[in-house]
Amino acid sequence: MSLNEVRLTPRSSRWRGVRFVIIAAAIVFAGLALLRALTPGFAFAGFAIVAAAALLAGRAGDEDEPLTRPVAVAEPAGERLGAVVAGLPDPVIALDRNGRVLTLNEPARSLAPALRQGEPVSLALRMPELIEAIGRAYASSEEQRVEYSERVPVDRSFEMIVKPVTREPKLARPDLVLMTFHDLTPLRRVEEMRADFVANASHELRTPLAALSGFIETLQGSARDDANRRQRFLAIMQEQARRMARLIDDLLSLSRIELNAHRRPDTPIDLVPIVRQVADGLQTLARDRGVTVNVEAANALIVPGDRDELVRLFENLVENALKYGAAGKRVDIRLGLGASPDGEEARVGVRDYGPGIAPEHVPRLTERFYRVDVRESRAQGGTGLGLALVKHILNRHHGRLSIDSVPGAGATFTVYLPVESSPAADKLV
Repeated sequence: MSLNEVRLTPRSSRWRGVRFVIIAAAIVFAGLALLRALTPGFAFAGFAIVAAAALLAGRAGDEDEPLTRPVAVAEPAGERLGAVVAGLPDPVIALDRNGRVLTLNEPARSLAPALRQGEPVSLALRMPELIEAIGRAYASSEEQRVEYSERVPVDRSFEMIVKPVTREPKLARPDLVLMTFHDLTPLRRVEEMRADFVANASHELRTPLAALSGFIETLQGSARDDANRRQRFLAIMQEQARRMARLIDDLLSLSRIELNAHRRPDTPIDLVPIVRQVADGLQTLARDRGVTVNVEAANALIVPGDRDELVRLFENLVENALKYGAAGKRVDIRLGLGASPDGEEARVGVRDYGPGIAPEHVPRLTERFYRVDVRESRAQGGTGLGLALVKHILNRHHGRLSIDSVPGAGATFTVYLPVESSPAADKLV
């Protein structure tokens, strides 16, 4: 409640007292006259004196008391509006009918630091489409929506909703406009990523399909009766079909992991046998590349997880080390425990001694279809989704991946997974 000045009438209680005095005086002096204690003239004179004194006292009281005094009244509408706007999570600006800022909240100040209460909004928002939307909202009394982008200091997209408000029913036109800003940047980025993903997936599938179609036409035509060419073409077709199958398999795996991303696995899993199984399963590839795989693990490492996803994770990391780090002739895999701010964590490092990775490529390695060398990746049978799968699997397991590389000295991919005690730790999968 705030204190405002309001006009008051003289207090009725004071005048009731004055009337009581006059009536009492009349009764007393009339009684004295009837008892012949006073003559009628003296009785009337005495009554007149008392009545005049009472009237003068009442008027003096009114003059001493100010005609206005502070009383508690309802909080002004502007303060209520400011309190409501301040509590909203999105940037909100309230304008009067002249386009001046009545109030705004902290998110709005962060969005447009030049905004000032009492100043025209056009001084801070120098975008014609926004000012025009405000004018249309006042003129039509209808909600307006405008999307716009900012390039400085960072690329961001917003939707501004302009809502005209009529606070008094008797008013013919809105006397207030609320401007609300919704940040569309995350949505736009997701849309761009989806578009890029579809374009890249289509391109990756189109390449082996084009090769298959071309060789099929050749086999149906000029190479129909050429046994040597037929065998060579069939081998290439088989490799292209395998590449397409790997790509489809990776896409399905990525979709399945994203579908379950909100559900963290809780089955106790020992990482040591999983890593040894992966290393043994890739021995054929290691022999073909002339690479020795060394696994160092002293004890069990129990983490809550999904066995199939963890197998896929380490298969991708070790296979990448064998393919792209083969020049170093050695891959070292080390498993152990480490400390983190949240407690103990399992650490699995996969290191190769190949050519390494240039620093500018490292931050983007886990992006879908990102390749340091497209030709080399395709020659190695890569789909461009291996490290993206690793990232999404780790996200679901509340883990993380670090990549350390020095050009010419190899690369180390380290997986960090939280270790949690579980009542079912003795029931390992």
